[in-house]
Amino acid sequence: MERFITFEGIEGCGKSTQIKLAGGYLSEHRIPFIITEEPGGTSIGRKIREMLLHNVPRDTVNMSSETELLLFAAARAQHIREVIRPSMKEGRVVLCDRFYDATIAYQGFGRGLDIDFIRRINDFSSAGLKPHFTLLFDLPVETGLRRAMERISSNKGIPAEDRFEREALEFHSRVRAGYLSLAGNEPDRFRIVDASKDIESVHREVCVHLLQFINEKL
Repeated sequence: MERFITFEGIEGCGKSTQIKLAGGYLSEHRIPFIITEEPGGTSIGRKIREMLLHNVPRDTVNMSSETELLLFAAARAQHIREVIRPSMKEGRVVLCDRFYDATIAYQGFGRGLDIDFIRRINDFSSAGLKPHFTLLFDLPVETGLRRAMERISSNKGIPAEDRFEREALEFHSRVRAGYLSLAGNEPDRFRIVDASKDIESVHREVCVHLLQFINEKL
């Protein structure tokens, strides 16, 4: 049984922390799994990630929205073929930090690119693969950005992946609204988690959702 679970949300929502905790939970229950991320997950994807998320070199700051969209799609195409599908064929649960919902939320709602066109690009790059279950970590934009900037400032000596965090507040508000719209349109796939709570409370809620989904798929 293939199980592809994605973790989504705005900057600072805590999804990356929660996906690691979720992996620990699956490990305790002896459920085989893999944790991966977008953009990234492969050597090609990590090179693309550096171009997309770092504020250096300076010329990436002015990357066009269309270029950004296609780079995300390129990383996804490799990721699916090299990591996600092979892992599912091996019987592992795939936990993925962002997938194509992020592209619709950020490049569609956030950047204003045509969403129907983005969906076509997503369908092509993902070869029709859709997440089976998605956890959306939602919280106020101001709270998320404050958390994100605190995290970045604490990572001294590590190149900051802060190109999106430095976008205007209005951009992040559009991204959040986009995510909530996607969840509203697919309530069977999405579960919205209140990410403003403390880490342990959020983790407990995530475990409930994960166990329910996995049991349904057994």
